[in-house]
Amino acid sequence: MLETGIKAPDFTVPDHDDETFTLSSHRGRWVLLWWYPKASTPG
Repeated sequence: MLETGIKAPDFTVPDHDDETFTLSSHRGRWVLLWWYPKASTPG
């Protein structure tokens, strides 16, 4: 768990268009992360 004021570690993930998103390429800009923990799982 990150504490308030701590910078997020760099990461790379596929976005909704299956393009690569790397956090470090967006430094200095606002970034909103949103995910669904049960997406693509049975049930």
